[in-house]
Amino acid sequence: MKIGTCVTFHSLAEVETNLALLRDHGFTTCQLVAWEPALWTDENAARLKALLDEYGITVSAFWCGWEGPKVWDFYDGQLTLGLVPVEYRQMRIQNLCDGADFAKKLGITDVVTHMGFIPENPNDPNFAGFCVAVRAVAEHLKANGQYLLFETGQETPVTLLRCFEQVGTDNLAVNLDTANLILYGKANPVDALDVFGKYVRNLHAKDGFYPTDGHNLGREVPVGQGKVDFRALFEKLKALGYDSHVTIEYEIAGDDHLDVVLSTRDYLQTIIDQVYA
Repeated sequence: MKIGTCVTFHSLAEVETNLALLRDHGFTTCQLVAWEPALWTDENAARLKALLDEYGITVSAFWCGWEGPKVWDFYDGQLTLGLVPVEYRQMRIQNLCDGADFAKKLGITDVVTHMGFIPENPNDPNFAGFCVAVRAVAEHLKANGQYLLFETGQETPVTLLRCFEQVGTDNLAVNLDTANLILYGKANPVDALDVFGKYVRNLHAKDGFYPTDGHNLGREVPVGQGKVDFRALFEKLKALGYDSHVTIEYEIAGDDHLDVVLSTRDYLQTIIDQVYA
């Protein structure tokens, strides 16, 4: 089990600084987070690959963003996020395919994204169209030898599973964000593994609390201070045969960010060593 972090690609200079920081603190893996299609060029792919080799960092997954508006709440989020809004769908299908092609140049097989608030009602007219869009992306990735990973949170576990069944390709998987299921009020991440556990290929280690109003997400907190039972989580992951990447995603800005990430690694490593002994 390898513990890594997220590295955002805004510029090559910033990536190099962050890769050096990872190496200096003993990390060997990361997820590469990229929201800017203009940066997904052949030249940047070649330079990024060289930097990853230089600093000894393996990218476990390419977190692929998309263009257009994005609001992370329960109201405007329904209208702006992922492939669910029809008005942005074709553009974002292209974004995800382009991002996957960029990831392929880096030798990355797993592509992660948020799909949006997938309709929970399978009879919703938008559900079928959404699944067609997902299938278009999944088939493009399959031709690349890649997996399409849904980051959990905006849909219930059963809705996610239903989508996988409807799309029907064999390269759909889950990036389990342990906090998002709680922050969006959708599920407990440990219990969610009963529904989609066999599909988990990567993991965002994050913590938080359930929403306290109907408009805003719940509150993120450092790992170990929220509702996620990480010991129970890893015990169930072990039972499922999961022994892959764990990616720390800490999205609270502050001067102590690095210290929190390092203490999170120690906290998780202690639990993993005990559970996987």
